[in-house]
Amino acid sequence: MKILIAEDEVQMNRVLTTALTHEGYDVDSVHDGQAAVDMAKDNAYDVMVMDIMMPIKTGVEAVQEIRNMGNQSHIIMLTAMSEIDDRVNGLDAGADDYLTKPFSLKELLARLRSMARRVDTSFTSNVLRVGTVTLNVGEQELSGNNTIRLAGKESKMLEFFMLNAGKKLSTEQLFQHVWAKDDDQDIDSGYVFIYVSYLRQKLKAIGANLDIMGEENGDYELVEVGKKDV
Repeated sequence: MKILIAEDEVQMNRVLTTALTHEGYDVDSVHDGQAAVDMAKDNAYDVMVMDIMMPIKTGVEAVQEIRNMGNQSHIIMLTAMSEIDDRVNGLDAGADDYLTKPFSLKELLARLRSMARRVDTSFTSNVLRVGTVTLNVGEQELSGNNTIRLAGKESKMLEFFMLNAGKKLSTEQLFQHVWAKDDDQDIDSGYVFIYVSYLRQKLKAIGANLDIMGEENGDYELVEVGKKDV
């Protein structure tokens, strides 16, 4: 999973970043609420761990702005024992969970493992729209000038692209989201490029104004045609 840590206490930020990286997570860290908003605009995070009391923008303000952008990442708020109202405001702003300081690192890791088990399905709308393209997730139908049916893995990959349109997604991120739960030992990240190629063909077939930019084994990005250089 890709995780953003937003915590202004330097030592706490360093401890969390080091611990989560050691556990195998891909971690970015920032020290204020505005930086968290900026990172969320440009990156696809599975989980954001965000302190409430931060400079420039508070955690509550940052969460509200991130949700207003349509971002559906899971968010865990970090709160002090006395910040009951802020805790409520954080949940109302769109946070999914909270931890009260001081907290056990084991508990945070347990929360992250729990979120990893449901990160693909908890918030996804049944119908996604980007540009002229509509994806009916439940029916696995892709619509533009006409409608075609997608295979299961194609639909799951395009869903992830559409939830993170305009953001660079690594080959490893895509592989983890689409194939992580498969037990087939013969499947590796090379399948990502194959399925990106399938999706490119199908987007073209429906006359979509979308394209998937990127090269094999690198980063990919779903963009609206005509906005690539904006």
